Amino acid sequence: MVGLAQRSTESANEHSTTSVVHVRDLTKTYSGWSFRGRKVVNALRGVSLDAFRGEVFGLLGPNGAGKTTLIKILLGVVRSSSGTASLFGKPAGSTDARMQVGYLPESLRVDRHHTARSALRYYGRMSRMSAAEITRRSDELLELVGLEGRDRESVRQFSKGMYQRLGLAQALMHDPDLLVLDEPTDGLDPVGRNEVRMVIDRLRESGKTIFLNSHILQEVELICSRVAIMAKGKICAVGRIDDLVRSESFSEVQFEVTQNNASQEELALALRHNFPELLLDEHLHWGPVMRFILPLSTQDQVNHAVDRIREAGLSLRGLTLKHASLEDTFMEAVRMSETQDGADGLVPEPEMSIAPITGSTASIEANT
Repeated sequence: MVGLAQRSTESANEHSTTSVVHVRDLTKTYSGWSFRGRKVVNALRGVSLDAFRGEVFGLLGPNGAGKTTLIKILLGVVRSSSGTASLFGKPAGSTDARMQVGYLPESLRVDRHHTARSALRYYGRMSRMSAAEITRRSDELLELVGLEGRDRESVRQFSKGMYQRLGLAQALMHDPDLLVLDEPTDGLDPVGRNEVRMVIDRLRESGKTIFLNSHILQEVELICSRVAIMAKGKICAVGRIDDLVRSESFSEVQFEVTQNNASQEELALALRHNFPELLLDEHLHWGPVMRFILPLSTQDQVNHAVDRIREAGLSLRGLTLKHASLEDTFMEAVRMSETQDGADGLVPEPEMSIAPITGSTASIEANT
């Protein structure tokens, strides 16, 4: 597991600086009606980002952040209100751009009478591949995703992890250079997530560019080399994970304090008096030594807390820094965005239910 994360991080140094996904000042405005009258929703507000050739790029954000709208624009499902979006230097949604993109939706629907092989045959026909090409490509992809021994079984017998790997295979059928994956590990057990990660890692090693939308931060840390964090239709932060989450940063500090000849009640009273921001029920731990946690993120804040402990007549027995994670960075970026924008939130984005990029419908009939 550690090796996978390390290789993915190292790949960021190796990938080309050629921009595969190029977005500049992108906006999208929806209008509608409510009981108060006409309402305008700014789903995207000046979004700019780049995903480079050969990297795994992660898109993060809470519900309603604008992620689904951005993906729809990249795939040509909806048009932007202003700004530009291009794939491989071609306008997003154009025929030339779509031919180079494979898409795995969050909820891929395959007729349960299909086998893995017949499903891939269907997608190959949708991409106007010859029978020989379909056979060759199906063999390659079934081996890649680990379904070569299960290709004649009905997909109704597949686990969700196997089903997702079949989804990856269909997205790769026409050998695209860019893969757009929408929540590829959502709802999978640890074994299924690991299987999908291994396939994504092999695709990265083969030079594919992967644009991944996910809310599972731990998965993003393992898979992606760079990420963009979205909130309220804007990019809050973008860059390499190692740069966004610096090893020397921290988010919380646990203190251990005592007081000579003081009872627990007296010690708790002293803490309440000197640290009014401390929520005793949630952060205070009882025992021979009183342990409590404060949300601190700078050395100056820690030094100030230590001074306050000593001024209160308490003895500091120890302190432990909780190093920041991608989750801490994510939550802080979202919090700052909400603070800057006030309470003018966005309505939740609609569910994305569109055709696979290789054809005209996401629901396929059995065709053996």
